[in-house]
Amino acid sequence: MVYLKYLQKMNRLLPALIFFSLLSSACNHRLINENNSQNLFNGKNLEGWNTYIGPPNYAQDKFSGTPLGLNNDPNKVFSVADVNGEKVIRISGENYGALSTEKEFENYHLTLDFKWGTLVHPSKIGRKKDSGVLYHSVGPNGADFGFWMRSQEFQVQEGDCGDYWGCAGGMADIKTMKNAKGEYIYAANGDLNSFGEKTKIGRHCIKNPDMEKPTGEWNTIEIYCKGDTSVHILNGVVNMILYHNRQYDNGNESPLAKGKIQLQSEGSEVFYKNIRLQEIKNIPKGVLNGK
Repeated sequence: MVYLKYLQKMNRLLPALIFFSLLSSACNHRLINENNSQNLFNGKNLEGWNTYIGPPNYAQDKFSGTPLGLNNDPNKVFSVADVNGEKVIRISGENYGALSTEKEFENYHLTLDFKWGTLVHPSKIGRKKDSGVLYHSVGPNGADFGFWMRSQEFQVQEGDCGDYWGCAGGMADIKTMKNAKGEYIYAANGDLNSFGEKTKIGRHCIKNPDMEKPTGEWNTIEIYCKGDTSVHILNGVVNMILYHNRQYDNGNESPLAKGKIQLQSEGSEVFYKNIRLQEIKNIPKGVLNGK
């Protein structure tokens, strides 16, 4: 009888135990050693960051005009805003460009939170809201379509968060399979393929799985970088591992393992907060195993 009552009690508790186990697993990646990490956003202003805005005129999917350039932001595309009593970075999306760290980083664990605003501009009317976190950003501003540096992109776009894009010569090898549409999608046990502007399959790989929260809710992005390996994580779940991060330039390939971090302005209002970076010696084995 005592054993039966124990089983009945455990059956009642099991859903809660499973929930908290999953919650704990999803939050493990957020554990940052406070004594060995730094805030990239001070919660007051954009100190430590530069702005860059490319050609400002948009019409029929084309941009024209003279780039506004470095630290010239008359429309306040990049600013600090108050959201529910909390200071966050606001990117209006009105002009295309990037908010870039002044410093370069390598071998780190980056975490940041984002959520979509409500504003969309002509280039995104009727389309998915769009932004992106670009890491290992090097070279001149505007190298990618006139707006962004050469880099590796953690895509921030409605329904596509965690996708990979190689920007202006960024390249990586990723294990993939093809989905029903013939698109390349991340698969931990798939074939290793090279992605980049000059490769046969192009510079875009789709994340897997999709862990994005509904529009308007905060999402947590994590990027691990160690040497030429990087990992994309969304809301506590690994959805892509990239190997042999590198860059293509004038027919030659070379390592791409460090650089600035950029937050894209790409036609949609978006907010970022809790931008923290911790130097690491290794990527945790559990992360590399997709956990």
